[in-house]
Amino acid sequence: MSSLNRRRLLQSTALLAGASPLAFSSPALAQERRFEPKPEGWRTFEVTTTVTLKDPKGAATVWLPVPSLDTPWQRTQDTAWSASSGGELQLAADGDTGARVLVGRFGADASQPTIVLTNRVQTQNRAVDWSARPVGPAPDPADLHRWIEPSTLITTDGIVKKVANQIVSGARTDREKVQRIYDWVVVSTYREPKVRGCGVGDIKTMLETNNLSGKCADINALFVGLCRAAGIPARDIYGVRLVPSAFGYKELGGNPASLKGAQHCRAEVYLKGSGWVAMDPADVTKVMRQETAEWIKDAGHPIVVPVRKALFGSWEGNWMGYNSASDVKLPGSRQAKLGFFMYPQAETGGAARDPYDPDSFAYQITAREIKA
Repeated sequence: MSSLNRRRLLQSTALLAGASPLAFSSPALAQERRFEPKPEGWRTFEVTTTVTLKDPKGAATVWLPVPSLDTPWQRTQDTAWSASSGGELQLAADGDTGARVLVGRFGADASQPTIVLTNRVQTQNRAVDWSARPVGPAPDPADLHRWIEPSTLITTDGIVKKVANQIVSGARTDREKVQRIYDWVVVSTYREPKVRGCGVGDIKTMLETNNLSGKCADINALFVGLCRAAGIPARDIYGVRLVPSAFGYKELGGNPASLKGAQHCRAEVYLKGSGWVAMDPADVTKVMRQETAEWIKDAGHPIVVPVRKALFGSWEGNWMGYNSASDVKLPGSRQAKLGFFMYPQAETGGAARDPYDPDSFAYQITAREIKA
């Protein structure tokens, strides 16, 4: 880690501990907001993904991610699907990662292949209680080891290992190591709105080129990779925002009427004594770059501070996770393995559709909250 980045990290950490609205000169941006997600009961959502392939040009196959998580903060209640005439649907799972996938196949005579996938899920806010012991059985050591292993995009050797060692040097506990990595990612990376989709997530290239910009699949992947390189189990969770944030941050929620650009991955780490803990440094950088008309470049800014503090250990339950899978091989696909799977995928006439262009793909995702 360069002396400049180390200095920025220390300055930013100091501001986080003692920031006050009076310390900032812009009255328009000086009001500190509240962002304190805490478990307050389950919310039920019906999430519908509708795919209508335009101009299929021969036989077509569609793959849709299906929630495969059963956790203290998310549970799946029901999954239903339908297809237009001639379509064959099958619920499958990637053999290596267990990620669930709905596979739709259509013959060359299908003029407008259509699939409707509806998932009913329950979610809730989560927040770690640092003073409490984990509830439930201890995790399988083999499973924890899995989350230290590298993937194709989230590597843990070479420059990733070198940077991780520099960041955590002198840290005494795993929690302190993760805090160091989290702070380093927040002050060293930045969100780039021009990046397509959620980004690529090639962390080795990010560090080698010193281009530390990107979106959630880049920034949170870097966080996860650095944690793994430091010996701490960590993983991304790939999903989609469902509804606006209850705390008024427009960039931390989604428009339930149209979620086709609301995909977002979060992260979590395993800490002895606390279990799996929520993390999301990428959303801190999103607030800094896009929450206001002015690009906030100070991580100690009062609009940023509540988010930066809360997203180390908690997140809001206005989001649905699909899976934590990497290097996913879609059943019957001609494509190489996917680095991650949170976007609809399709092939028509032997060519892949662009998942980052939902209007020409074409697909739409909507959500509806079901009140008790």
